Formats: sequence, C-alpha cells, structure tokens
Amino acid sequence: MINPGGPGGSGISYALQARSVVSAAVRARFDVVGFDPRGVGASMPAIHCLTGQQLDTYFATSDNPVTPAQLAAVIAQAKIFAHGCEQRSGALLPYVGTRNAARDMDVLRAALGDAKLTYLGKSYGTYLGAWYAQEFPSHVRAVVLDGAVSPNESAFGMNVAQAQGFEVALRSFTADCLRRAACPLGNSTVGAGIARLQGLLNQTARKPLASQVAGQPASAPLLLNGVASALYSKSYWQYLRAGLTGAFAGNGTLLVELGDLLVERGPTGRYTNLVDANTAVNCLDRPWPRSLAAWRSAADVAAKAAPQFGAPIMWGSLPCAYWPLRGEAPVPLRAAGAPPILVVGTTRDPATPFRWAQALAKGLRSGILLGWNGDGHTAYLEGSGCVDTAVDQYLISLKTPHNGTICP
Repeated sequence: MINPGGPGGSGISYALQARSVVSAAVRARFDVVGFDPRGVGASMPAIHCLTGQQLDTYFATSDNPVTPAQLAAVIAQAKIFAHGCEQRSGALLPYVGTRNAARDMDVLRAALGDAKLTYLGKSYGTYLGAWYAQEFPSHVRAVVLDGAVSPNESAFGMNVAQAQGFEVALRSFTADCLRRAACPLGNSTVGAGIARLQGLLNQTARKPLASQVAGQPASAPLLLNGVASALYSKSYWQYLRAGLTGAFAGNGTLLVELGDLLVERGPTGRYTNLVDANTAVNCLDRPWPRSLAAWRSAADVAAKAAPQFGAPIMWGSLPCAYWPLRGEAPVPLRAAGAPPILVVGTTRDPATPFRWAQALAKGLRSGILLGWNGDGHTAYLEGSGCVDTAVDQYLISLKTPHNGTICP
C-alpha cells in the first residue's frame, strides 16, 4: 500500500505511476495499491472549499504582508477559505483527520486479505503510516516512512522548520547554479544570488511581470510558489534556472507554471482538491491559535529564521485561525509492539527537514533511521542506489540497515 503525502495527494494517481514509485524488484514481489484518503480526490464525499477563480485570487494575494492593507487582504482571503470549506464541506470536516484515515487503512488491509500491512508512505504519508503503526502495531509487516514528518511539532513550529528546510534547499540550488555558465542568480556568492532573487520578489510585489497563464499575474507570491515547487526535485532545477532567466528578462510565465504544479492547477485553471483537503487535514490535525497577535509574532519569528520562506509559509496557514473546528492536540507516536519501522530522510529536503526524520525514528520504539546526503523531497528512487537497495531489502526480506546509516 502506498501514499504520496500532501495531505491531499491522490493515492490512486500515485499507484498508476507505480513504475516510477517502487522498484522492479518490489513490483515483482507485491501488488501496488493506492487509495484516496477520506475527503481526497475520488473519495466520496470529497472536500471542496473554493472555486478555481477564488483559488487564483487566494494564491495571488500577498503572502508577506508589510502594510495594513496587505494584511487586511490576507485576513480576508483566509476567512473566505475557511468559510468556503464550512459552507461546502462542513459535515465532512470533523472526520478527515489522520487518525481516522489510518483506521481506514486497516479496513483496506483486511479487504485485501493481508494479515499484516506492507506500506510505503512519502512526506505526509509518513504521518499517516506512523498513526497506522500506533493504532495497529500488531498488524504491521513492513512500514517505510520516507520524507518523515515529526508528529510532536507544534503547528507554528512545523511551519518554521519547513521554511528553514526550503532555505537550505534554496542555498543548495543557488550554489549549484553559480557553478554553471549563465546562472540567472549571478556569479559571485550564494548570499548575493539569493539577494538577487529577493530583489526580483520585491519588484514583483509592486508590479507583476508578464505572464501567459490566464488568470494568474506573475506576482511575488506566485513566483515564490514556482521556486518552492522546483526545489522539491533536483530534476526540476533546470526549469527553475530557465524560469528565473525568463523572470529577470520580464517574463514570469515558467515560474507561474511551476507553481501551478505544486498546487495541482491545470492549464485550464481547474484545480484538483489537493489544496482544499490539505488545509482541512492540517487545520484538524493540530491546534492553531485564534489570536491575530500570535500569528503576527509567529510570522516575525519565521521571517528571522527563514528570510525567503518563513513569513509566506506562516501566513499561508492563516485559514486555520478561522476554522470552524478546533485542531486536535498531537499525540506522541510510539507504535509500541510494532516490528522495525524504516524512517528515511534527506539531508537537504525542502519540505520535510532531516531533523524530522531523526525525531520520528527516535520517537518510534522500533524506528530505524536511514539518511541520504542529497537534495530534493524524499529519497527512495531519487538517485541513491544505497537508499534504494536498503528500502527494497527491507520491504522484500525485512532486512533493516544499521540505525543511523547515511547513504551517499
């Protein structure tokens, strides 16, 4: 059984890509099964909050408000999002938390006829898998948690840590870019290259660049989304270099298109329900402050910790301040009684920092940590033969690597 993360990613779409998701050896040993968690994708009912046009406005609104008018716009959009979810999916919202989705996985395991679960979860899928092991430790055969989410972080703490992860990834991308001819970020230092990017964002906060994507101006929030999107995979760094080259020449189209991949917006302006489901699950899985003063303070802390991504990521969660339900307090996930669980982390992962993998592996009673000294989000089948071999041997033969192994 596999899950791509999100929350809100379609496990059905992920399973249809099985040839690029799991190795040939694993496919020879197992059938690959994906499912859409409750509220997601083809699950019925699915969560819906905003129309495509409303989401376009939501994402184009300043994600780093510095004036009272900009902050008022962010607050208004957050309230519209939360109200839209309550209005269109209110009856479903209390039931889409990760603990319930993990219970659904055990129903699916039983329906498949497996006495015990073999599972590969990526990103948020690691949180889902950890909850499964917590609820059903005796039903675990093998669980791989790749791109791990730490279960014990506060909501604000998660945002800050993730923003720091994107900063690390941006520095790695910039250092790689500077070693190439015609790098759009210049040819001096990493700090100067990132300052050049920040200058572009500052300029487009005032006046968007040209964009050929209908309904989406190439403004700072959408350009930053494009940068973040490309940092998820080193294979996309070439497109980020091209997008930045175009942006510095006045055309932000490619960066906007990269950002659309991140939020699953199609070329016609139609979105999947990834963003709606993502917000609904995140707002329910952890408690979020209601006081705007707390959010201002958290955004300031995040901006100091991660100058490019801190404030935008923090303000991006603001709908949770107006959510119709209170988030549930996080529970330490120990999975006592489960067999060895393999936790995988990438040292320069933008979305799930390596320290989260370390924390999850340490917190689980039977956690085994496997690291990859690499770039991009998640590690399995991303370029490390060492990681791929270790994961395959565990899934197929239940052989675990030494705890704390770091693959080159």
